[in-house]
Amino acid sequence: MGLLDGKIALVTGAGTGIGRESAIKLATEGATVVLVGRREAVLAEVAAAITEAGGTALVKPAHIEDSEQIHSLIHSVQSEAGPIDILVNNAGAGGRVLNVRWTSEDEWNEILGVNLTAVYLLTQAVLPSMLERGAGTIVTVSSLAAANPNLLGGAAYGAAKAGVRNFMTYLHNTFRNDGIRATCILPGEVSTPIMDNRANPPSQEVRDAMVQPDDVARAVHLAATLPPRTVIPELVIAPTRQRDISGDLEVSRWKGAPEDILRGLDVHHGR
Repeated sequence: MGLLDGKIALVTGAGTGIGRESAIKLATEGATVVLVGRREAVLAEVAAAITEAGGTALVKPAHIEDSEQIHSLIHSVQSEAGPIDILVNNAGAGGRVLNVRWTSEDEWNEILGVNLTAVYLLTQAVLPSMLERGAGTIVTVSSLAAANPNLLGGAAYGAAKAGVRNFMTYLHNTFRNDGIRATCILPGEVSTPIMDNRANPPSQEVRDAMVQPDDVARAVHLAATLPPRTVIPELVIAPTRQRDISGDLEVSRWKGAPEDILRGLDVHHGR
């Protein structure tokens, strides 16, 4: 008997990293896990791993910042499996231009769409059935960038993660007496594929000292499997050792800058 037998858990960004590890952990507790992401083939690999281990998974590719796709997704899940008991908002996207001086409006809206608007859309979609049943768990993976934003994640990413942290506190304050548990997890740097897109991608040695996807997945598992009487409103997970990021911040400052700015920078530094 698993702690989540008979429960339906929807996990976004389930193809890799934190989402993948969270989905596998929830499935081992007996939950039917709905795997959501943009790449169907990657989701299918996770589903195969879950099925091979004796679990149950549904593959549902979707762009979660699109309200019509969210409506279709939730309707499909409810028709095939039943109402959603656990929502894990994990999908995230980092910026390509990290300095707000040169961040385009399109990129700003794109980052907020995935990291913030999607959480609102999914939450709004699952809340009615949760409130009707008087129970539900919503777990959102934010970031320490919500509390300490800098050039590593960029302006839009920090703003989005702060917004989603605020939104989760709103859910906790508003719906806790209706049986809804809202948990916000704030990890430090996590060794996921998003690190490959950093202005200065960290070495494997540096990544090994970071928070790992499984570490965050264990927190998701805890929040989802606690008795209904108990909730963790917010949980911070940080690496034990703090690394020097000064060099990374300087590289990030100029990523995406206009060519004339970069040429002037080269001249100024004698390059």
